[in-house]
Amino acid sequence: MKISTKGRYGLTIMMELATRFGEGPTSLKSIAEKHQLSEHYLEQLIAPLRNAGLVKSIRGAYGGYVLSRPPEEVTSGDIIRVLEGPISPVDFTDEDDPAKRDLWIRIKNSIAEVLDSTTLAGLISYQDEGKNENYMFYI
Repeated sequence: MKISTKGRYGLTIMMELATRFGEGPTSLKSIAEKHQLSEHYLEQLIAPLRNAGLVKSIRGAYGGYVLSRPPEEVTSGDIIRVLEGPISPVDFTDEDDPAKRDLWIRIKNSIAEVLDSTTLAGLISYQDEGKNENYMFYI
């Protein structure tokens, strides 16, 4: 399973809104400028997030978007499912081999568990402690 720019940029939008939660609306223009992204593309991504009830739009000169719920209550799984669809590495409905079918289901469930246990609050407060060291292999 590969998360597209829709999911990655959607998560960026939601993390920015989470960072500014309780401070009033945030414009997509400010998010686009900060992250050097297309404002037009972010506008296309915010609509499904709004329709899913994850964000609210505020109209007016100082309008923008706010999270509908506190960052502790919104998971990355909520966001990815809205923008990318169901979480599944392969379509295993036609899989005849029970061992492979079980493997695909376990992979799907593992991905879902990580996404569903990762909240926006956790993402915006993340501190890199060097746990994921970059290894260089020479052949």
